[in-house]
Amino acid sequence: MNFEVTPEQQQLVDSVRFALAQECPTTLVREIIENGRAAEQPWKSARELGWTSIDLPETLGGLELGFTTLGLVIEQHGCCIAPGPFLATVSQFLPLVCEAGSPEQLERFAAPAGAGELTGALAIDHGRAAEHDPGESLRAHRDGDAWVLEGERSYVPDGEVANEIAVAARVDSGDGVGLFVIPQGAAKTQQVVALDASRPLAHLRFERVRIEPDRVLGTPGRSARALGRALERATVAASLECVGTCQTLMEMTVEHAKNRRQFDQPIGAFQAIQHKCADMFVQVEKARATAYFAMMALAEDDPRRALAASMAKAAASDCQRLVCKEGIQIHGGMGYTWESNVQLFVKRAKTLEALFGTGGAHRQRIADLLEV
Repeated sequence: MNFEVTPEQQQLVDSVRFALAQECPTTLVREIIENGRAAEQPWKSARELGWTSIDLPETLGGLELGFTTLGLVIEQHGCCIAPGPFLATVSQFLPLVCEAGSPEQLERFAAPAGAGELTGALAIDHGRAAEHDPGESLRAHRDGDAWVLEGERSYVPDGEVANEIAVAARVDSGDGVGLFVIPQGAAKTQQVVALDASRPLAHLRFERVRIEPDRVLGTPGRSARALGRALERATVAASLECVGTCQTLMEMTVEHAKNRRQFDQPIGAFQAIQHKCADMFVQVEKARATAYFAMMALAEDDPRRALAASMAKAAASDCQRLVCKEGIQIHGGMGYTWESNVQLFVKRAKTLEALFGTGGAHRQRIADLLEV
């Protein structure tokens, strides 16, 4: 497995970084949080520049550049804590539709999403995501040719604003997994008061929501493999965005250590601060290397993909924990305040750690996969 980023991929990364730096400064993130403004510009750029179609096959209008290239773009979104439906659409909704959807459903849902004409979300039980288990809080039962959903899903990224929502529910047959696509408005939605207000989370309540056959992905009771493979992509994508967020937070902290002066010298001259900065650098590089291995394993459909995905999430969780702590401490507590941009990055990193299984949950899955 080649870990080298190709010159073409590096050019794309540079262009994404430049575009996001111009169109998604922290002032925009603050405006979205303070005024509840929709995050239109980052999504518009992703659509117009083709980022939404990077991992789609050419038959669906995509660029077919692979998950490795998409992962590099997602990491840059983390560096800028870019708001908007990009992550939920391309790394959560699209993978599930592509894994389980029929050719007709791919044309109906995947092609428009790849073109940026449709936004999507994924409703799962995040507490069971590491085990690839749909959980018991949402169940589906057959009603003639259709299916009926009853229950709830919490902490759905962009669940209140996405055009279509892919749902994993418990069924009473086969492997116990059913996959469905519901339109916006089919379930009752309520916005959750989230730690990271730049990324809206929603609580969805399903009260006898009827799903017609053309919105059923695959065969209920035989969809566990499709769900697992889609969740691996979502997990690695969240890990990559977390790495990007921690990278920028580390850079901000190092810059502060260079400029903040105490006792007539920069605080970065003190050995204790240098050790903290070195520890942050090591954690970020470890998390990045682990996430890169995972995204390449997924891109090549390596047999180690499930293990690699959980390792990436565990490493990203360790990384955010240390970088957020040291970043706030080196800023002297100022990082807690609203006036500082540090708190924006801390909130994004903490939210990403909780989505798709915590580091502890993925460590348990690693132990299970290794039969430890």
